[in-house]
Amino acid sequence: MTTTATAPLADIIADRLKQSLSPSHLVVSNDSHLHAGHLGDDGTGESHFSVEIESAAFAALNRVARQRLVNHALADLLASRIHALAIRARAPGEA
Repeated sequence: MTTTATAPLADIIADRLKQSLSPSHLVVSNDSHLHAGHLGDDGTGESHFSVEIESAAFAALNRVARQRLVNHALADLLASRIHALAIRARAPGEA
């Protein structure tokens, strides 16, 4: 587990999602550089992220329910440190 005091936020996001959703595939990308100077850019270089995640926890859930699971795992970070999060969530075997 990554310590939150010094770790990049992308690593913290990955750790949280691994713990809560046991993904079989996970990619967390820091997209903040694409939004420099835009609304929500707090100057830290860690405000905008995208997540590509595959987990059995998403089986039989619709897109909104899947996103809610991801948002729940990251709730405190979304409230304080993450301005934007793009989520691509799928169950194993889905394209």
